[in-house]
Amino acid sequence: MHYLCHYKKPSIETLKPIIMTTYYWTRSWSNETNQDKVETHTIELWERLTEKKNWRIVQLANGYFQTEFQNADERYGPVDEWKPITRRETLEGAEAAIDGSIEHYEKKLEFAKGPKVVKTFD
Repeated sequence: MHYLCHYKKPSIETLKPIIMTTYYWTRSWSNETNQDKVETHTIELWERLTEKKNWRIVQLANGYFQTEFQNADERYGPVDEWKPITRRETLEGAEAAIDGSIEHYEKKLEFAKGPKVVKTFD
């Protein structure tokens, strides 16, 4: 192989330590401001997304199954309109996708409540 520039291999004598300072910012729930909290209409949407009665599966002309969610808030489009979410090859896959979405939004609702104590010490 032929290189366009010459490279001199560094030796122990020529190597110098590089001192780096890393700045970082940590956040804690206790120092969050009100603007960082989840808005009420978002919480309401997540609550609706955790109810399976607000979901449906339709089969498309190409044979795929599409999961849809019924909108109840005009901020996200016409009320009672079904919003397409995901497509799967099988009916079972589509239902599993809905179940996964429900679990996901249940976790988001739990975390939106704030930190929970998991262990205390005497």
